[in-house]
Amino acid sequence: MKKIKVLTVFGTRPEATKMCVVVKKLNANPFIEHKLCVTAQHREMLDQVLNIFDVVPDYDLNIFEAGQSLSQITTRALNGLESVIKEFKPDLILVQGDTTTVFAGALAAFYNKVKVGHVEAGLRSHNLYSPFPEEANRMLTGIVADFHFCPTEESKQNLLREGYDPSKIYVTGNTAIDALLETVSDTYVFEDEFLNKLDYKNKKIIYMTCHRSENIGKPMEDIFTAMSHIIDKNQDAELVFPMHLNPKVREIAYRVLRDKPRIHLMEPLDYEASVNMQARCYLVVTDSGGLQEEAPTLGKPVLVVRRETERPEGIKAGTARLIGVEYENVFNQIDLLLNNKEEYNKMANAVNPYGDGHAAERIVEIIVRQLKSANY
Repeated sequence: MKKIKVLTVFGTRPEATKMCVVVKKLNANPFIEHKLCVTAQHREMLDQVLNIFDVVPDYDLNIFEAGQSLSQITTRALNGLESVIKEFKPDLILVQGDTTTVFAGALAAFYNKVKVGHVEAGLRSHNLYSPFPEEANRMLTGIVADFHFCPTEESKQNLLREGYDPSKIYVTGNTAIDALLETVSDTYVFEDEFLNKLDYKNKKIIYMTCHRSENIGKPMEDIFTAMSHIIDKNQDAELVFPMHLNPKVREIAYRVLRDKPRIHLMEPLDYEASVNMQARCYLVVTDSGGLQEEAPTLGKPVLVVRRETERPEGIKAGTARLIGVEYENVFNQIDLLLNNKEEYNKMANAVNPYGDGHAAERIVEIIVRQLKSANY
C-alpha cells in the first residue's frame, strides 16, 4: 500500500499552536507521508511557536508584508500553494480554524481537486461580520471540506443543522488542549524576570488579552477604562496586559492604561509564556478564542469581552462568561469574581468541555482509517 500524502497548511500563531501537535503525529505515522507548508501570514509570532514545538516547515511561502490586506493575503497564499500542490501532489490538505490562510488553503485544494480536512470545524458565532473575517472563513472552508474534525458535540450539531453529511463529521476534542498539556510546567521560568517576581499567591493577577478588530474604538476604550477602575478599587489586584502589535490597540492601551499603579503593559508573550501565565494568574479577561479553551483546563475563570462567541460550550459549562464590551458590565463582572469567592469557585471548578488532550491522535487515526479504505 502506498503512503497517504498529507499536506498541512497554516500561517498564524493560533493555527500553529493547535497544529504542531497534529504535525508531530502525522510525521510519526508509518502510513503517512507528510509535508508542512506555512504561508507565514504572521511571521514573528508564527516562528516563535514553531521553535517552541521544534517543528520545521517543508515549504515556507513567506507571504507576510506590513500593512497587508485580506485580499493580498488570500491571493499570495493561493499563488504559493498552487506550486506546492503541483510539486507534492497531496491526497489530503489539512487546515485549521478560521484564518485567511485556512480559507486560501481550502480554496487551493478545491481548485486542484484535493480532499480537505478541516480541524476545529463547526464553530459559529452566527454573525457573519463578528469575528471578521473569521466567521466567513470557517463557513467557506466547511463548504469544500471532506473531513470535518469538530472539537465538541455542539460544533457537530452546527454542521448538521446546516445540512452537512453526518458521515464526514467527527468529534475529536480540541487540539488546543493537547498543546496546552504538553507546554504548561510548574517549573517554567519566564524570560521576563518581572513576571517571575509577581506575587501570584497573595495578589489577584488578572491576565488580559484584547485585540479583535470589532472591539477597536469605543468598545476597547470602555473595556480598558473598566479595567483601570477595577485596579483602582481592588488594591490586591494587578493587571498583566501583553499588548497586541496592532498600533490602534496600542494607542488606546497607552492612552487609558499607561503609568497606572499595578497595571503592567507588556510586549506580546509567546505561546509558552502565555499558557504558563494562565496557569499562575487568578483570572483571565480576553476577546481571544484560544484562551476561552485553554484557561478552563487550568481551572481559571474566563471573562469574554465580546458581544458574541463561537465557543458557547464554555459559557454553557460555566467555565466562561460572555460579559460584552460595555463599561458597566465589564466592571461589575470582573469586580464580582475578585470579591465573591463562591462565584469564583463556581467557574474555577466547572468542567472544561474542550477535550482530554488526545484530539491530534484521533484526527490522524481517522485520516488513516478513511483514506486506507479508499485504497491509498
